Amino acid sequence: MSSAGSALKALLEVMARLRDPHAGCRWDLAQDFRSIAPYTIEEAYEVADAIERDDAVSLRDELGDLLFQVVFHARMAQERGWFDFADVAQSIHDKLVRRHPHVFSAHPQPLDGPALETLWEEQKARERTDVKGDPRHMSVLADVPLALPALTRAAKLGRRAARVRFDWAEAPQVRAKVLEELTELDAALGEVPGEVRAGQAPSARVVEEFGDLLFALANWGRHLRIDPEAALRAANHKFENRFRHMEAVARGRDLNLQELSADAWEELWREAKASGTDEKI
Repeated sequence: MSSAGSALKALLEVMARLRDPHAGCRWDLAQDFRSIAPYTIEEAYEVADAIERDDAVSLRDELGDLLFQVVFHARMAQERGWFDFADVAQSIHDKLVRRHPHVFSAHPQPLDGPALETLWEEQKARERTDVKGDPRHMSVLADVPLALPALTRAAKLGRRAARVRFDWAEAPQVRAKVLEELTELDAALGEVPGEVRAGQAPSARVVEEFGDLLFALANWGRHLRIDPEAALRAANHKFENRFRHMEAVARGRDLNLQELSADAWEELWREAKASGTDEKI
């Protein structure tokens, strides 16, 4: 057995012991799919974070944590008689072979770019058509996970709709849609001009128009070939770096953050922008 096979066998044995009804861990035994799902999502984000930081050691560890989540879910499914880890591995093996006929067929052929993307989408569509008994799977929008981050899901929904040509022809048209949604949001805010200043909860229409604006922005990013989730994540990092720089400068000058004027904050912000901290994560 290969080293990878031995390590995986040992991991599966650890998981079986943790879930042993008599000698297992009480916490692990108390879990089910729903209670573990949030940890699965969290571990995926921690993998992404390690990649963002170019931290190879953390990436190794976080990938292990994510693999453990797969093993955990597979073990619970095995206990219910649904499937086991081997079935999970076989399923993804078969899917990869099925979706890469240009690699695994009797006559491989090099494909890239639009041709490869078209091949994948056609195969995915056939797979959804093959699902019986649930009309939801017949939709072009089938299987877009509800648990995806909202910006990512908005872009994915847009890509799916674009398969049947329900889409803007070019990016400038989406930009116009963004401006249209911004105008509609302004109009909704204009109906209750004092609501924001009064600190009241926004009206349902304001929330709806704000959501429409975000959806349009996500799809503008799609047309510009920008991942909206990654772009916002980078903006978050930039803001955090600049704000931390401002805090450090303020402390060095014995300034009380709570007492800074708007002009003082603006000056600190300009210094942070000029400091070159944006690349530091």
